[in-house]
Amino acid sequence: MAGKKATPLPCRSFNEEGRTYKSITAEYGVSKASISKWCSEFSKECQMKAQANPDAPNEMELMKENLRLRKELEEAKKENLFLKKRRHSLRRKSIRGLSVH
Repeated sequence: MAGKKATPLPCRSFNEEGRTYKSITAEYGVSKASISKWCSEFSKECQMKAQANPDAPNEMELMKENLRLRKELEEAKKENLFLKKRRHSLRRKSIRGLSVH
C-alpha cells in the first residue's frame, strides 16, 4: 500500500493492548521517550487522516475502542466465573442438607 505507514508495534501495544511504557521498554529494549514520541507521532498522523477524510475509520480511535471492549469482555468473564463458583457453592451446601434461601 503506497503512502500508508505501518503502526509501530510498541504504539499498538500501548494503545490497543493497554500495556505500560515500562513493560514495552523491557520487551523492545528502547527508551520510554522513544515510545512516547512514536505514539505521539502516530496519534497526530491519525488525527490528520481523520480530518482529511472524516468518513474513513480512525485507526487510533479503533485501537482505543478495541482496548475498551477487551477490558469489558475481561470483566464480564470474571463476573461469569464468580457466578459459576457461587452457584456451585450454593448447590454443594444444598446437597449437604443446608438450606440456602
